[in-house]
Amino acid sequence: MNTNLRYKGLAILAVILACVYLIIGIPKSKDELSANLRNNIKLGLDLKGGSHLVCQIQVQDAFKAEANATIERMKEPMAKAGIAYQSAEINDPQTLNDAEKIEITIKGVPIDKTGAFRQIAADQATSWTLTGINATDYRLNLKATEAISLRRDTVQRAIDTIEKRINSLGLAEASVQQRGRAEADSEVMVQMPGVDDPARVKDLISKAAVLKLAAVVNGPHAGQAAALQANGGFLPLNATMVQSAGRNGESPDSWYVVSKTPVVTGRDLRNARPSRDEMGRWETDFTLSQEAARRFGAYTEANVNNRMAIILDERVRSAPTIQSRIDDSGRITGAGTEAEASDLALILKSGSLPAGLKYLQETTVGPSLGADSIRQGFIAGIAGLIAVVAVMLLYYKGAGVNATLALILNAVMLIAAVSYFGAVLTLPGIAGVILTIGMAVDSNVLIFERIREELRTGKSIAAAIDAGFGRALLTIIDTHVTTVVSCAFLFIFGSGPVKGFAVTLVIGLIANLFTAVFVSRTMFDWSVERNPGMQSLSI
Repeated sequence: MNTNLRYKGLAILAVILACVYLIIGIPKSKDELSANLRNNIKLGLDLKGGSHLVCQIQVQDAFKAEANATIERMKEPMAKAGIAYQSAEINDPQTLNDAEKIEITIKGVPIDKTGAFRQIAADQATSWTLTGINATDYRLNLKATEAISLRRDTVQRAIDTIEKRINSLGLAEASVQQRGRAEADSEVMVQMPGVDDPARVKDLISKAAVLKLAAVVNGPHAGQAAALQANGGFLPLNATMVQSAGRNGESPDSWYVVSKTPVVTGRDLRNARPSRDEMGRWETDFTLSQEAARRFGAYTEANVNNRMAIILDERVRSAPTIQSRIDDSGRITGAGTEAEASDLALILKSGSLPAGLKYLQETTVGPSLGADSIRQGFIAGIAGLIAVVAVMLLYYKGAGVNATLALILNAVMLIAAVSYFGAVLTLPGIAGVILTIGMAVDSNVLIFERIREELRTGKSIAAAIDAGFGRALLTIIDTHVTTVVSCAFLFIFGSGPVKGFAVTLVIGLIANLFTAVFVSRTMFDWSVERNPGMQSLSI
């Protein structure tokens, strides 16, 4: 055997061994072999069973939050400029389509302060367009380009946050995707294979988890009226009322008066984890970022013996007294169970949702349906493979054996690639595998027919094989490239299952170039090498 052919054989053997290793590893027992197969080949929702959720991001919440933030930014410079306006109001867009119609109406601006007010609006409300209603009243409308950007960013941030929360649960096969082609489409599809009770996951996803640590002005009070009465009927400047979460034996009807400006927020968190306190009760510990720790340390040192409210989703979870300087850590008490403390830690680490969620659809796929799909897909694949192999053996005789071996290696390489990249196999993915079988056979047919044509012209077997592979190569590459381009569009514009089909088909096509051209050619060359005096080729 010549050296070149030996190296080719070693390369093929190395590829086969690598593929087998990627699929099953090095199992020490049958149980370990089965476990490796299950772990390496991940099944999608339609095969494994699980939960399918469709939720709608309430982007109007983000528009309201942006309007409130704009008002807060303008308040301080207006106070410094002595602009005593009457009121600042926001309209209330109720639906997603009305979100861009958000408006801020500022009434009662003194006429002699018009110039100063316009300058403050230009500096602090750069995303808004200011128009005058009359001499003292003004309206701010969000610019069209800013509204489009805010909607798009809100949707993307929500998807990223949901994905973080899902992945924190260890659901590595879960899929979170935008539903629809437009960038600002507000519907999100969440698929969670293996999850047959999505109640906990829904609760985990939908919690806003907005954390604030703010100074307590006074409280708790038995109701809002009592809170106002305790403050002379009016809230102090830069203060707001927040209801108690009803934890630690406190009534849920209790209200606190706290500072509007929090010392730190959830964005300042570096980490969060569940733990137990001295009495063995579950709580959630959190750690602040370096910059927030400096700010928090200075504040707590200056406010020893004062109380600070820990506010989560606009509810006071606890209001402990600051006993000494606290730099970079804190804790949220009142968790009933370990799961509750863990879920809160996961939510805090993933960040807060930029807008609320509304669930539109919830579907649970049973594992029996997935098992039926696997069985029927397997039967279809095997039936198709047997039919193809039978035709190749009957029509191309000995060369059909060559094509069959290349086809088997193609399938092994495809499964190994899916295992290595951690791709999730779905029913459309299985369809991609079956289609790959057809593409692989098509390549072999092109090569074999070319070899037949060369043999009819009277060329030697070796020359016919060389010319057949050489002339068919460009045609094979052309068909594969056009199919890959089509798969690229399927991947870009398709949903999850369609993307799975595109991925498996592309992997199969790449494997086919190796098996149909390199492996098949090596086997033909090996046959000629073994029989130098060969007078005819079984093709």
